Amino acid sequence: MSEPPYAEVSIEPPASRKGSFLRRKLPYIAVLLVALFGVAYTSMAHQPLAGVWEGLAIAVGVLCVTEAWSTTAERSGRLKLIWKQAAHWAAILFAMNLVLLTGVQSMMTSPGTGLMILLLFAVGTFLAGLNTSLQIAFLGFAMALAVPAIAWLKQSALFLFLVAAAIIGIGLGLWRR
Repeated sequence: MSEPPYAEVSIEPPASRKGSFLRRKLPYIAVLLVALFGVAYTSMAHQPLAGVWEGLAIAVGVLCVTEAWSTTAERSGRLKLIWKQAAHWAAILFAMNLVLLTGVQSMMTSPGTGLMILLLFAVGTFLAGLNTSLQIAFLGFAMALAVPAIAWLKQSALFLFLVAAAIIGIGLGLWRR
């Protein structure tokens, strides 16, 4: 009797598992960082970067299509996916450009404009992710959570600085004993 042939299985983990994880998540991290940069720039320069937001929306639309492409088997399904994402992101871009109109901007502060655009972008990303990838939906959810976090941080920056200074002072006082 001969033994059945079995495939050799390696039990050693891949060498760069952490690197490959970061490489897979790099598009999501880049989108989040560029979005936060857009809000920071709008708050500091008192003028929004419309081109950055439009480019970011297009990039996320392409990311949505590439994420769902492998799960869509037929050519007609892929065309439907492209058209749905194009219509979705066109609507989000339209809403963003409405916020960027001079008449609308005159009613809002620069930081408010940045946060409003981030919120529209976050909602668009979340809704697009519900149809394509839960990772993209989570990215949109994280950006939506960033809106109140940024507003709170801006309002309480002096308070946080004073608390940090007090903690450092107490720590230095206790350390010298």
